[in-house]
Amino acid sequence: MKSVELRELTLDELKLREEDMVEELTRNRIQLSIKRLDNPLQVRNTKRDLARVKTIIKEKLAEAGKSAGI
Repeated sequence: MKSVELRELTLDELKLREEDMVEELTRNRIQLSIKRLDNPLQVRNTKRDLARVKTIIKEKLAEAGKSAGI
């Protein structure tokens, strides 16, 4: 998923997406360890997408903190 698409989501939607990606990454790692994962690059792509989501969550939280005067 692209950063532009992620930035349009709300903070709650991003957190749900983060939870889903953590679960997906866990499943992919298990499948990779037992040699049942068709495309091993899925692990790398999921990790990168998860990092994007976490970065955008931090940006939104920082933005909310600035607007609140903290």
